[in-house]
Amino acid sequence: MQTVFIAGATGYLGRHLCAEYRARGWRVRALVRDLRRAQDLPAHEMCQAEATRPQTLAGVMDGADLVISALGITRQPDGLGYWDVDYQANLNLLDEALRARAGRFAYVHVLNAGQMSDVPLVAAKAAFVRALQAADIASTVIAPSGYFSDMADVLAMARSGRVWLFGSGAQRINPIHGADLATATADAVDRGLTWLDVGGPDILSQNDIAQAAIAAIGRPAKITRLPDWLRRAALVVLPRLTPRRIHGPAEFFLSALGRDMVAAPQGTRHLDDHFAELAAQGHG
Repeated sequence: MQTVFIAGATGYLGRHLCAEYRARGWRVRALVRDLRRAQDLPAHEMCQAEATRPQTLAGVMDGADLVISALGITRQPDGLGYWDVDYQANLNLLDEALRARAGRFAYVHVLNAGQMSDVPLVAAKAAFVRALQAADIASTVIAPSGYFSDMADVLAMARSGRVWLFGSGAQRINPIHGADLATATADAVDRGLTWLDVGGPDILSQNDIAQAAIAAIGRPAKITRLPDWLRRAALVVLPRLTPRRIHGPAEFFLSALGRDMVAAPQGTRHLDDHFAELAAQGHG
């Protein structure tokens, strides 16, 4: 039985990766910071360690055929920043994978990183990708367009009665469900791909997503379009006026909102079904 080591296992995508590889007959070894958060994780083994502290990683990948990192942060509750986690912690994982002689290292990146190189989150991820590609290990980089989980904010706005958009709302994205992304990742690794840009099956404008969220809520809500210069101004002002835990994720999302985020469509799960399921559960 082959063994996969998954970092970021308790996150949105990480849980789906664990389930996907377990279903494929792999032995799943998950890296977790807190065992209490991992009680329902579909993994055979759980290693409690912190990727930001390389000494805790010693030996955790021994015998692993494949290492997958979905490790990253969108907020910094414990004072760590993107260069601490998205770059250095992943570099620590890569160093341990090299020591353990793992066969391949797969990393979850972000689509259109080259167009957002001035965004700290993206810059840190891109720096790690360069280190990974230069390392003496086979690698696969997965660049998703966006996650279904990121769309929950639109559903929350619809529930409040108003969805706010910037500009015309014509920018397009094809977000992907975590389970579909896990399948695409495993397939890309099986095929030995070095890079995969990937999105979900439906290419939607921001207007389309807003309308889908309103339909899922099942009651009227307004769509209000703000001038796009406000989005651009926020990118300049927020880093000066707000703490990193606020402006860090905001910079990424505001930058992504200003462009198309469309990749090769894959998967079978649709955003309108996802919204309907969340609305029925009272989420959003």
